[in-house]
Amino acid sequence: MSETNRQWLLKTRPVGTIGPEHFELVESPLPTPDLGAGQVLVKTLMLGFDPAMRGWVMDEPSYLPPVALGAPMRASGVGQVVRSENPDLPVGALVQGLLNWQEYSIGDPAALIAPTAIPAGVPPNLALGIFGTTSLTAYFGLLDVGQPQAGETVLVSGAAGATGSVVAQIARLKGCRVVGIAGGAEKCQWLVEACKVDAVIDYKSEDLDKRIGELCPNGVNVFFDNVGGDTLEAGINHMADFGRIVLCGAIASYNDETPRPGPNNLMKLVARRIRMQGFIVLDYLARAPEAIAALGEWVAAGELAWRDDVQEGFEHIPATLQRLFDGRNTGKQMLKVADPE
Repeated sequence: MSETNRQWLLKTRPVGTIGPEHFELVESPLPTPDLGAGQVLVKTLMLGFDPAMRGWVMDEPSYLPPVALGAPMRASGVGQVVRSENPDLPVGALVQGLLNWQEYSIGDPAALIAPTAIPAGVPPNLALGIFGTTSLTAYFGLLDVGQPQAGETVLVSGAAGATGSVVAQIARLKGCRVVGIAGGAEKCQWLVEACKVDAVIDYKSEDLDKRIGELCPNGVNVFFDNVGGDTLEAGINHMADFGRIVLCGAIASYNDETPRPGPNNLMKLVARRIRMQGFIVLDYLARAPEAIAALGEWVAAGELAWRDDVQEGFEHIPATLQRLFDGRNTGKQMLKVADPE
């Protein structure tokens, strides 16, 4: 085991597009070997990347405190226990949690998101991907917040992403008609052929507002929005009476230097008695076993398709985050740091 701990620290807070220049690679001493009761020393094996990470570096109140300047960047990950004072997490066990952009971290049971053991036989990419927080976000956001009913029309933006693709497929499994919005012919083709959605809109080559109207002539009952901006406004235009809009993210505006104007058609929520609600998956972590059990059944039955985009190399961590905002990732974005021993 190395005696040093490489870390990517937040050097400056981005204004506009986030990039590698906002982080600094340093070597620090290995975290103390004097672990407290219940603590574990974890070696990072794989990291996950999500658009929400852009918000975590903003110096403003949110559902989590902002990452401090000079601190390791916050990130989900899978690691292997190399020292342990926790009988439930012995040396050699694979765990997942907030490991951050560093090679070693101390897992504490009192942390907001404490490390948890990964079931035997589940590799790191599946623990972070189809069984990870993006899928939990899809499950609870659609079913608890959106409350789709069989026969309804569900519109999903960012439908080829890690969250959106699972939303679209769960909606299909619940008997809904599903329309996905994605960028580019390849992503749209994957949604139709692998995820079996009913229709897709390529926002890069089609008139989004017009196509939603054509494909949803009776209105949209549930709109699961990962994009915000003009996409949200277009979705609102075509909501059915008593429709539900699930606000999951707004990746279109995360890198804006100044806030863009909000949708100019919010009075349609009043006229059509539409409910629009945001949510955070952290509120549902206690119910994670419920979602994982359902996802496991669908995976075993061959009912869920997914894609993993796995980069490699600790030195490439900041550039891998940038892939999310360039639209270069296909499916869940991850980076492999090391193999388990």
